[in-house]
Amino acid sequence: MATGEKGSLPRPGSSPSSTDKDSALWMSPTSIFSKQHLMEDVEGERATFPLAAYCFMTGFVDSVCFSAIFVWCAFQTGNTVQLALALARLFQGPPGERDTSFHLADKQALTSVLTFIFGAFIGRIGDRMGSKTRAWLFLGTFIQTLFTMSAAICIWKSGQPSTADARSDPAWSNALSFATIGFMSASMGLQGIMGKRVNTQFATTIVLTTVWCELMADPKLFQLRRAASRDHKVIGIVALFVGGFAGRAILDSIGSAGALGVGTGIRFLISVWWFFVPGKQTQNK
Repeated sequence: MATGEKGSLPRPGSSPSSTDKDSALWMSPTSIFSKQHLMEDVEGERATFPLAAYCFMTGFVDSVCFSAIFVWCAFQTGNTVQLALALARLFQGPPGERDTSFHLADKQALTSVLTFIFGAFIGRIGDRMGSKTRAWLFLGTFIQTLFTMSAAICIWKSGQPSTADARSDPAWSNALSFATIGFMSASMGLQGIMGKRVNTQFATTIVLTTVWCELMADPKLFQLRRAASRDHKVIGIVALFVGGFAGRAILDSIGSAGALGVGTGIRFLISVWWFFVPGKQTQNK
């Protein structure tokens, strides 16, 4: 077949035409939902947008939770230490005068820790499906969406206020508010293990203390050129900060139920975005 004829193949080593490039970039709905596309591993270094959005959601969800009860749904270090202090209180003072009650704040911290672990355990499903496949990244993020939606419904039905004025008087105290804490923490636990499995500079996307330390220790910290190891860490930190700011601003405008409803929509958009993250095969072609 002649080279110039219609439908002919390009010569080996020749550069593809603009039409060929456009065809390579365009993806039909059939190809997006094909088994090969869904079960392909994504390239973690090219998943900047959804991972940065994960960090945004960490700040967003934590701002809603902390504003109401001064407990973090994502940062379990503080909750774990709080439970340790609750246990130490049992040995404070002389016998007979010790405070043996389980305070409301301690109950909320325990709820957050346990449900966070439950959400992280759900992430083990990804080990069977393929922790970096588009199918699991979509499904796992969609489960996070359902958890966030459930939290929004629970706090809406609870009738509890959105903000607290003092740590000694949390805004949430009834059973439905505890369910809200549980769903929010479970979503963060699942997000954390999924972020860890993708294995990028964004780390777990929920605990940024390590990211701060790694950023300060990065040998390319002051390099003027682009450096992924530094730039992605900065993006994650900024995204979390913006998420916390946006969460509190929306919370003040429409309440905690409305804010979590907005968070539900954002999580759904993230889940869909995983379909369009380039895969490792795509990068190597």
